[in-house]
Amino acid sequence: MEEKNTPLVEVRNLKKYFKTKNGILHAVEDVSFTIDEGKTLGIVGESGCGKSTLGKTILRLTEPTSGDVFIEGKNIASLNKRELRKARMNMQMIFQDPYSSLDQRLTVEELIADPLIVNKVYRNKKEIREAVLNIMDTVGLDLRFRDAYPHELDGGRRQRIGIARALVLNPKFIVCDEPVSALDVSIQAQILNLLMDLQEQRKLTYIFVTHDMSVVKHISDDIMVMYLGQCVEKASSDVLFSKPMHPYTKALLSAIPVPKIYEEKHRPTLIKGEVSNPINPKPGCRFASRCDFATEECKGKDIPLIETEKNHLVACHLFSKQQTE
Repeated sequence: MEEKNTPLVEVRNLKKYFKTKNGILHAVEDVSFTIDEGKTLGIVGESGCGKSTLGKTILRLTEPTSGDVFIEGKNIASLNKRELRKARMNMQMIFQDPYSSLDQRLTVEELIADPLIVNKVYRNKKEIREAVLNIMDTVGLDLRFRDAYPHELDGGRRQRIGIARALVLNPKFIVCDEPVSALDVSIQAQILNLLMDLQEQRKLTYIFVTHDMSVVKHISDDIMVMYLGQCVEKASSDVLFSKPMHPYTKALLSAIPVPKIYEEKHRPTLIKGEVSNPINPKPGCRFASRCDFATEECKGKDIPLIETEKNHLVACHLFSKQQTE
């Protein structure tokens, strides 16, 4: 009998709204999913779809409007400040910009030691230094850089500092918020391979936020596609790339460059129209104004996620209609 993995992360009906002078901005709208221990959930979508806000809300770097987040069965959304501080040792974040996310006044050693000092993990400086040097070696940072400052290092080494800071407390869950988008292509591959090696060695669980479909395919077990705060499709990496269902997912995949010199030129699917306003949105599919398959039935009521195949969810009226026929 096949043994089932226990979900390390479970998100239920998570919402995050922001008040603006023009109304309520619906950044994250009723998102639910689970991630098994040691697995990676990739979250993709164009800029402004809410994927980074979702990651920050899960860790309560921004407070959720409503919904629940369970990590190892503990509801993070209901913890007080003291309990949350303790729980954060088990969940960390790797930020997008490896320069602005680091304090430029601190050396590499001081930056990595800071989480250990704040959380009082070790009793003396000797133990802290040993832990710092050990994690530097783990992430591929030469020990000769321990007295260097971030501005003296390149982007790849800065991001390794960010990874070391996230790992030094031995968390089980890490949100990677576009950790390679600011790096050169050759350095991107090094960082991605490092994250995958660390996951295998430490059984880490990732949320990997990105807008790059090629990157998300390389690192993810499952992929969730977001559009204007909503999940429009979720499936395993292989299934999503081989059998996309939602028109928005198909458009994203068609935009991936195809290096075929001698074959007919690849033509990506162009998404027409304007992005709808996320402030006080009307019920219905938020992609309808740009979708070639939209009908009147796409408006007036929100489209639920339907499981069209095992573990393949899609929020589209075309498939909702098929389920009822």
